[in-house]
Amino acid sequence: MVGGGQLARMTHLAAIPLGQSLRVLSVSRDDPAAQVVPEVLLGHHADLNALRAFAAECDVLTFDHEHVPTEHLYTLVAEGVQVHPGPDALVHAQDKLVMRRRLDEIGLPIPPFSEVRAVDDVLSFGARYGWPCVLKAARGGYDGRGVWMLDDQRAAEDVVADLLEAGTPLLVEQRVPIRKEFAALVARSPFGQGAAWPLVQTVQSDGICVEVLAPAPDVPTDVAEAAQELGLTIAAELGVVGVLAVELFDTADGVLINELAMRPHNSGHWSIEGARTSQFEQHLRAVLDYPLGATDPLAPAIVMANVLGAPTPPRMGVDERVHHLFARFSDAHVHLYGKAERPGRKLGHVTVLGEQMAPTRRRAGLAAHWLSHGEWLDGYDVHGDDSRR
Repeated sequence: MVGGGQLARMTHLAAIPLGQSLRVLSVSRDDPAAQVVPEVLLGHHADLNALRAFAAECDVLTFDHEHVPTEHLYTLVAEGVQVHPGPDALVHAQDKLVMRRRLDEIGLPIPPFSEVRAVDDVLSFGARYGWPCVLKAARGGYDGRGVWMLDDQRAAEDVVADLLEAGTPLLVEQRVPIRKEFAALVARSPFGQGAAWPLVQTVQSDGICVEVLAPAPDVPTDVAEAAQELGLTIAAELGVVGVLAVELFDTADGVLINELAMRPHNSGHWSIEGARTSQFEQHLRAVLDYPLGATDPLAPAIVMANVLGAPTPPRMGVDERVHHLFARFSDAHVHLYGKAERPGRKLGHVTVLGEQMAPTRRRAGLAAHWLSHGEWLDGYDVHGDDSRR
């Protein structure tokens, strides 16, 4: 796996019971996966020679992130390396403009968009579709980075020229009225077998996912099934091998595709404890061309809450915070990524399974806040009934 982040760390855990050894290409020994994976090669994902040396000791190459240069992947494939997902597919997760054009060609639901080569492109788009507009970096953005909300013509004039001068490839999209955000998580093998987990709702704050609710509550069955089919269709059309996450906007006119990720994804972390096959095991099954696993949820309500760094790190050490958390929420499943604490950084996540969504969501949120801030939110009563937790 290229990349030493938390996704590689959790994939390593899934590889062990399958009898597989995960090797990781990491830029630092301090990266989350490099702390726990025995076989680590230090090197940069943009260095072709490092990629070659790494791939020479691997049966299959896959990814923790999408930032490997596409041209390097084509070189590795030409040299006989098994790369899953391959560059023909992965480029649609690397380049938002390539992705938008391809999905539009297939006829799938997306917001109106346009490539930006000059400020006038944005001004014309705003005049046609209305303000505000959403400006995006075509490559490299994640967790709210590389996205700019342009409220009017003046904002466009202030932002776009500087980005173009810096060499940032850009596109502009219509800002659509969103009711909710969903994620359709699927997997596909080289053989062509597909599998889909239940549709989930994602909750965002400042461009970062803070909660995932599985299965997505209050969604009609036909809508959820259509979203799953949409994910499987995209995987087949693009030739994806591995896990594919399709981020969706729920609008009054139906769902629209926001972004794609061709790797394990934050929206699927709940599946570690909450599904018969986790996204990490499924990704390994797919890239190794094993038959895919069952994706049924293991509880009526499953909530994953991200542990995000507090504005000021708490005085209480993380081990003590975990100790107190388990004393109060013995059923909470904690995953910490081995990262240094800083404001807003994804430090880990907590998953809670329950019978009803509202109390399960409250317990997961309280647990995540405690781990990040070292304090219980107001109103928490450990001795109260479950409706208060």
